[in-house]
Amino acid sequence: MSTLSLAARDSTTMLRRNLLHARRYPSLTLNLLLMPIVLLLLFVYVFGDVMSAGIGGGADRSAYIAYIVPGILLMTIGSTPAGTAVSVSMDMTEGIIARFRTMAIHRGAVLIGHVVGSVLQSVLSVVVVGAVAVAIGFRSTDATPVEWLAAFGLLVLVATAFTWIAVGMGMASPNAEAAGNNALPMVILPLISSAFVPVDAMPGWFRPFAEYQPFTPAIETLRGLLLGSGIGDNGWLAVLWCVALAVLGYWWSTSLFGRDPK
Repeated sequence: MSTLSLAARDSTTMLRRNLLHARRYPSLTLNLLLMPIVLLLLFVYVFGDVMSAGIGGGADRSAYIAYIVPGILLMTIGSTPAGTAVSVSMDMTEGIIARFRTMAIHRGAVLIGHVVGSVLQSVLSVVVVGAVAVAIGFRSTDATPVEWLAAFGLLVLVATAFTWIAVGMGMASPNAEAAGNNALPMVILPLISSAFVPVDAMPGWFRPFAEYQPFTPAIETLRGLLLGSGIGDNGWLAVLWCVALAVLGYWWSTSLFGRDPK
């Protein structure tokens, strides 16, 4: 059997392990999924009329639903890898990673299993949140099949990038609690992006950070793809951020995984 076949087989085994673990302990995934749904319902039904007026939608709540849903979908992507950081940290502190190092398996399979499993959970979470959004009135009638495919590819790319960062956080953390705390920026960053209000409405001193942080270009690109608004430079900025974060997370994770235990 070739090296590639062995890597694929071992990675599939590790993916199955992580999916079974997520199924047996669904509370963490459920908690991370509930937050975007609660925020979606809160901002639509409690703040929707006021926020819609603020973005120029008058009293039409549906305008704010269309505006907020892409941001909520990206927030869902940012929340899910936080659970991956905790899972990786638990594997490290409980000795599972050390045991895997002694076994005749492809060394990268352990990390790939975590990453692919987390991306699949992110996609499933996006589908659930998207279904809730459609149920409360979100529509994307102007998007073509190619734009829908591009939007899906963007979500997968963002999920992959932040999952690799989360894996590095989990391996670098001394315990699961620290891993959860270290992953908080991935949950908080969407809150200080263009997810809920336009960047132009933010204070001038804060606007550059909100505009060029990783989530804002991705959110604006997703809005452009689903709603037909302009994308401008946000498309290549989103891809650049994702590639840079994925490379950084991969290098960080593999470096820590390859380090001999003390």
